[in-house]
Amino acid sequence: MQCPCNPNKKYADCCKIAHTNIDNVLTAEQLMRSRYSAFVLANIEYLQKSHHSSTRPKKREKKEILAWTKSVQWLKLEVLNASKGKPYDTIGTVEFKAYFMENGQLDIIHENSSFSRENNHWVYLKAY
Repeated sequence: MQCPCNPNKKYADCCKIAHTNIDNVLTAEQLMRSRYSAFVLANIEYLQKSHHSSTRPKKREKKEILAWTKSVQWLKLEVLNASKGKPYDTIGTVEFKAYFMENGQLDIIHENSSFSRENNHWVYLKAY
């Protein structure tokens, strides 16, 4: 299977590594890519684990997110910019566009996401 975050890579060699063990994520961009793949694969447990504890969705929201991820057809991810977020950093941002079809309409999530380290691994904090 090709990786949802990058069709030039196999899932087993890319985001599956993060999905299996979040401690394997070395950069904020890698975490963002693994979260996109988790949305595509409706891996809600990974989405929760990779979300900062202070902004993590509650149980009800988790069910809504799961239903939504399954209701759309994910098309592609475009990483536009990354700032900081390297293995030696504690914060980072990644700007991206995620393309999907919903109810027959093309839609795009264009986000500048903030990431930080929590419990010694990268987590998604919030969008700007």
